[in-house]
Amino acid sequence: MKILVTGGTGFIGSNLCRHLLRTGHEVICLDNNYTGRLENVQELMAHPNFTFIEQDVTCDLKHDQKLSALLKGHLDQIYNLACPASPPAYQGKHAIETTKTCVLGAINVLELALEYGATVLQSSTSEVYGDPLVHPQVESYRGNVNPIGIRACYDEGKRCAESLFFDYARHMGAKIKVIRIFNTYGPFMDPKDGRVVSNFICQALKGEDITIYGTGSQTRSFCYVDDLIAGMSAMMNSDPEFQGPVNLGNPGEFTIKELADKVLTLVPTKSQLIQKELPQDDPKCRRPDISLAQSKLNWRPTIDLNEGLKRTCAYFSARLQADGVL
Repeated sequence: MKILVTGGTGFIGSNLCRHLLRTGHEVICLDNNYTGRLENVQELMAHPNFTFIEQDVTCDLKHDQKLSALLKGHLDQIYNLACPASPPAYQGKHAIETTKTCVLGAINVLELALEYGATVLQSSTSEVYGDPLVHPQVESYRGNVNPIGIRACYDEGKRCAESLFFDYARHMGAKIKVIRIFNTYGPFMDPKDGRVVSNFICQALKGEDITIYGTGSQTRSFCYVDDLIAGMSAMMNSDPEFQGPVNLGNPGEFTIKELADKVLTLVPTKSQLIQKELPQDDPKCRRPDISLAQSKLNWRPTIDLNEGLKRTCAYFSARLQADGVL
């Protein structure tokens, strides 16, 4: 199949591109490299079935001449992963751009999907549940989101994108799939993206103090990227009648303090744990109910946190050495 991956040079996008190429598909990777890195797909550039196009998803993709020339009238699937997922990126000066990417990007990929009759998958997020009052989170839970907080550009942007997807399906006949991604980690994460796994591992490798925000009692569920990619592929290729949304994440739940302790056992370091003030609207708990994914997709994660952290520590160690940081 011919498959477009928006946000393809990012952490999850670049891993998805590799998976799609390994399984025999033609991949067009589209990204403006705002939070993605061209280096993440550098070794794919020579692959005969891989093409990179530098473009912003907020542009009119249906009438983009470069993209049209690559598609040649044929497109089977679109994975829409374009959006900053790094808290420093979306909570800072690029908040407005984040909302635009979520909303305008959703409209543009949906219009493109209609033009070619392609199935389009929206990578939504567990952040649509906000600071949840229901635990674990099921897809029917409507969330507890602060619409004017510093995280709202991402949380509400993704919620609006979901709304657009289902309206396009209801009123325009778009072939859609919607997933809600929970905390994911693994190779090709940006060392500076501000997420907790990359923060802890890079701080430990560099011998810096490991920063815990709040008491460290807040919980998260961590899914290794290979498991997530398997779930995304299963959802994209599932029964056309099943649109989602469906949770994709690892139901194992750990406190942030437990995560830090695990990293300290894996990385020889003199790092100490230090505490800082908890950011505004930071969720106190996060764990997916994956019953729907199990029943509809026959999917559940297979890589536990210890094994996933070992692989991720090895990646960051090599990455930081190559960057001259270690």
